[in-house]
Amino acid sequence: MSWVRTVSCRLSAWQQARQTWKEDKERFKAEQKAAPKAGKVPENPGPPPTGFSLLPWLLMGMGAFSNLFQGKTPDPWIGGLGLLAFNSCYIYVVFRAFHKQTRQARSTRAALVVMGVVTFGLAIGYGGSWLLFFPLLGLATGAVVRGPWLGRTGLALTAVAGAVSCLRDGWNGLNVAYGTFLSTMVTAAILSLSEAVRELRAAREELAHRAVEQERLRFSRDLHDLLGHTLSVIVVKSEAARRLAPRDLEAALAQVTDIESVGRQALTEIREAVTGYREGSLGTELDRARSALTAAGIEPVVRRSGPPLVSQTEALLGWVVREAVTNAVRHSGATRCEITVDGTSERVRLTVADNGSGAPAVPAPAGVGGTGLRGLTERLAAAGGSLRAGPSPRGGFTVTAELPVESASPVQPPPQSLSPAATAPRAD
Repeated sequence: MSWVRTVSCRLSAWQQARQTWKEDKERFKAEQKAAPKAGKVPENPGPPPTGFSLLPWLLMGMGAFSNLFQGKTPDPWIGGLGLLAFNSCYIYVVFRAFHKQTRQARSTRAALVVMGVVTFGLAIGYGGSWLLFFPLLGLATGAVVRGPWLGRTGLALTAVAGAVSCLRDGWNGLNVAYGTFLSTMVTAAILSLSEAVRELRAAREELAHRAVEQERLRFSRDLHDLLGHTLSVIVVKSEAARRLAPRDLEAALAQVTDIESVGRQALTEIREAVTGYREGSLGTELDRARSALTAAGIEPVVRRSGPPLVSQTEALLGWVVREAVTNAVRHSGATRCEITVDGTSERVRLTVADNGSGAPAVPAPAGVGGTGLRGLTERLAAAGGSLRAGPSPRGGFTVTAELPVESASPVQPPPQSLSPAATAPRAD
């Protein structure tokens, strides 16, 4: 019964993909409606294209299905099996065409070849409305074949479609050849352009993240300079106080007073300098989560996209990652854990999903930490967000957190906090 389990898993994955696609679509529509009120255009280009965007084109085969249903097609069993085989291969191919790894797989190319054989057989055998399967074959071909082979494949398919269509329908078959050529090239061009735009956007977001990390590194160096200067002054005055204490107690007390004053001033400057930097980095928590999962024998899969986040948002999401990964390591019995951070100009969503037993997380003891799922739900709600946790329909346990996104820009340390280090020699 392994095939039953395989079909069940594929149906569950398909339903999960459909649910995610619907959520992304609804979020995109909400952003589009809110954009005119805010006087800006959202940067989010919308949900990425999936196989659902190519399914409506199957309506082009309704003419053949109608003839088959009305009994106007000879050998209806052959036509019915051919229609079923074509539609099955088409759905299989288009849903695998939007990921490079599955698009280039041999099974995808084999299904495309089977589509071509079925299309040729149905067109040469029946003609008429069955010829419209050639443009559908061209659409699937354009979705799968990219790069230097696209031109030669498209021209070969167009030539075959034109020859068969003209043989069955006379010169009107040239319209089918033209439609096949257009569907192949236009589909490939649109999907390639969409993929390139998203890759460029992802590269820009990665550069923004790196800029934020570099700014934090720069600030840490400046803070080192500040502490080095202050501590060197304290050490010098402490030595002076120790030398003066045996022979001049008042002078030693004066040095101690200076040490107290320098310490208080340094404490004030450090507090000012670390404002906005004290919260943990989400990137650091993701690295720790990856390390913890690997050590526990769980395969980590981490994906992150979206604009840079402010420190408060990163801190809250970091707590969610820490709590969810801790529960996955301790209680799930999983072999794989996926952590996805998907941010837009309006909201950011964090999803931690494992393929374990789906058992609920053990709640944190009352009064300890306050970082259990219940405490995190309250903290995210106070920040205008939400947290959902529970068993996933496809198995395992899923934690999903959403927060509104505030404008995030690299935080500059206050100038007054760096003035001592700028005017004093370094003390390493």
